[in-house]
Amino acid sequence: MDWRDYIYSNPEIGFGKPIFRGTRIKVEFVLKLMSAGWSADQMAEEYPGILREHLLAAAAFAADMMQNEEYVAIGQAKAA
Repeated sequence: MDWRDYIYSNPEIGFGKPIFRGTRIKVEFVLKLMSAGWSADQMAEEYPGILREHLLAAAAFAADMMQNEEYVAIGQAKAA
């Protein structure tokens, strides 16, 4: 999947943050819902503009953004 088919940014919408084409829904918002455990069905019910393809595009977008970043260790997991 090419996330560019579903995601773009427009400086006049959402302060230029990436949004889904044809909506005003920010990719960041959908990623936060996903990380909070929301299912695709829950998102579609609460926000009818969110499609299954948007979720896949958001994940592909996040993966591409992570690939192009440099990282500094942010801490190690503590043993249980």
